[in-house]
Amino acid sequence: MSTATDTAAPLLRVRGLTVGFPTAAGTTDVVKSLDFDLERGGALGIVGESGSGKSMTSLAIMGLLPKGATRSGSIEFDGTELTTLRERAMRAVRGDRIAMIFQDPLSSLNPYYTVGTQIAEAYRSHRKGVTRRQARTVAIEAMERVHIHDAARRVHHYPHQFSGGMRQRVMIAMMLSMEPELIIADEPTTALDVTVQAQILDLLAEIRADTGAGLILITHDLAVVSEVTDHIVVMREGDLVEQGSAERIFTDPQEEYTRMLLDAVPRIDDEIGLLRTTAAPSAEEDR
Repeated sequence: MSTATDTAAPLLRVRGLTVGFPTAAGTTDVVKSLDFDLERGGALGIVGESGSGKSMTSLAIMGLLPKGATRSGSIEFDGTELTTLRERAMRAVRGDRIAMIFQDPLSSLNPYYTVGTQIAEAYRSHRKGVTRRQARTVAIEAMERVHIHDAARRVHHYPHQFSGGMRQRVMIAMMLSMEPELIIADEPTTALDVTVQAQILDLLAEIRADTGAGLILITHDLAVVSEVTDHIVVMREGDLVEQGSAERIFTDPQEEYTRMLLDAVPRIDDEIGLLRTTAAPSAEEDR
């Protein structure tokens, strides 16, 4: 039976997370004593430049760190300590209760199988006793939920028959079929044009609202997290620079690095000013 305390506890609690890799000079930490919480139904953005430790943080949570990597600290998901789980127990959590969307859907999808087969087989791997026919129905329904039109026909198509944005929708459909409690999206809009980026972000926000799942969005772009997250963690070279509500980070950043990231976000008023400066000749040019 859940208690009031259980309900109030965060969905994910990370304390002292450290990830290291062996080198000739000893272990080099790429994530250093990281602390953060994700509330139930909340959306957390982890932001930083390349090499800041964002993706390694997500792989540490999923238990998918590269061979040779070390992990210490605590990762508590819904009251369960993930760092002490055996691999078999972790597989029951990974993909089912915690699902991840990777940044390159083309490399994540097998080119030799239809997208419907891949969604269905992923679903069957976590649902014992489900027939291929039942799994195919789930795949079609999941594709419809991510707004892939004519899903009953397109379920038979191969990854190369989809655009980059549609392939990302397929990956989201695969994740969504599991009905996870936590979604980790690692740079899900990389290499997509601005319009498609907005569609994917809207879709993630819609899924979060419909399912109540928690969301961790990993990106280097503060403009992206501003759309869908309510709490932000800023990382640099493995260190936690600062964290706080999205509103506070955007209106009152405490650290110079965060201000630099904000300054790197294109602003429409800056662009208008630049256009005016470029378009209007100076008095000297008029002569």
